[in-house]
Amino acid sequence: MIIAAAQFAPVPGDIEANAARMAALIGEAAGRGAGLLVFSELALTHYDLRLIAADPDRLTVAPDDARLAPVREACRAGGVAAVVNAAGRAAEPGGRPTISSFVYGPDGALLTRYDKVHLSDDESEVFAPGSTEGRFFLGGIRFALATCFDNSFPEVPARASADGCRVYLSSAFHDAAEQLARYGEMAREHGLLVVLANGVEVGSPGPACGLSGVWLPSGERVAAAAEWTAPVPGDGAELVVSDVRDRITLMSDPAVAAIPVKECGEPLVDVRTAAPGLLVAADLRDEDGAFAYLREGVLRRLLDAQRALPDGLRLQFVEGYRPPDLQRRYFEGYADELRAAHPDWDGARVHAAASRYVSPPEIAPHSAGGAVDLTLVTAEGEEVDMGTPINASPEESDGACYTAAPGLSPAAREHRRIVSAALTAAGLVNYPTEWWHWSYGDRYWAVATGADHALYEPKELGNTELRN
Repeated sequence: MIIAAAQFAPVPGDIEANAARMAALIGEAAGRGAGLLVFSELALTHYDLRLIAADPDRLTVAPDDARLAPVREACRAGGVAAVVNAAGRAAEPGGRPTISSFVYGPDGALLTRYDKVHLSDDESEVFAPGSTEGRFFLGGIRFALATCFDNSFPEVPARASADGCRVYLSSAFHDAAEQLARYGEMAREHGLLVVLANGVEVGSPGPACGLSGVWLPSGERVAAAAEWTAPVPGDGAELVVSDVRDRITLMSDPAVAAIPVKECGEPLVDVRTAAPGLLVAADLRDEDGAFAYLREGVLRRLLDAQRALPDGLRLQFVEGYRPPDLQRRYFEGYADELRAAHPDWDGARVHAAASRYVSPPEIAPHSAGGAVDLTLVTAEGEEVDMGTPINASPEESDGACYTAAPGLSPAAREHRRIVSAALTAAGLVNYPTEWWHWSYGDRYWAVATGADHALYEPKELGNTELRN
């Protein structure tokens, strides 16, 4: 996944104009292959506390505020998530507003809301502090949210790292370049990739310095926007981007194996007879026909997704259930290929790299009947551009098999967006190293959705089921 930070000068107090500018920047980020865009602190109104305090009814917003509709629509149109920082409307009548980050997903729906916990003295006169951590899971990555002064408290990034977050997103309004040194330090100390969207222009505390950027877990700064020192023509808009594919939670991650399973007993069904309207690819067969089985609940959601597709497109089912012994052979075979290609890799590195493409047998979603490999075709069954063939390995595709890979053609990116929108709305989750792999009810689904347990455990497909 490519993530981006936006730096621009908002129009003070003009929510409609700033939302429109954000929507345009989301579109630009989508054009550059980004899957997530972060905006600076109070970017929806500009960081002007006196302005907000003087007119809180007009300058505070709820996540569903009609004035934010262009932002939500831009997320949907581009398949991009966005972190929009604004003066959040108080939950209770008469309460003080909050400095809030609304995270809209690539479908335009609210993923989470984070209210800034640590306020400066001036902010405390206008806003109320939040009380919960900012966390969300997107594209296989667990993200942490923080806002400006939050970053002065070492326990904030420490808790993010302890919670399994891999990327730390900060919306801020820092006034001096020297203040940005802390971001490299927190990245290095806590093993986080850190992204900063910083403000520009003069606000309540004085001028903000810009310099939005990205720091690797090593502490190295790898992207930086311009430093703001004086007004420039236009709004000084700039995006900084970074590829965060190495931050993805893989199937081999201990957090996945740690998810308990409470088997729900849902049956495996043959999609060829249970859903004759579903197109089944002809290029994958096994003697017993096991490939065509899925858990009943997964199939139901798959059909819901197909009904949500635009006219002229349909899903093509390629593979569902995979017997545990076959899964083991696939995994060990790919691991052997990696060992031969990389004799200097130790066992742990081989295991992790293999899990990008084949799930470890002990937790494999396919062997639980919870996963399906699929693609998108026309109503007549003709292939469309998906960027790579289905089942292309990371080595064969030079990483283009990753769902949010950069460098895809516009058509491939749009087709992947269509598939993602339909399947996500139906409740399935994607394994982000494979654009074709979607699942429900398995351990990875539980990690991605925050469920406290998986619904399906690996099982053997008996002869009775095959005959039925």
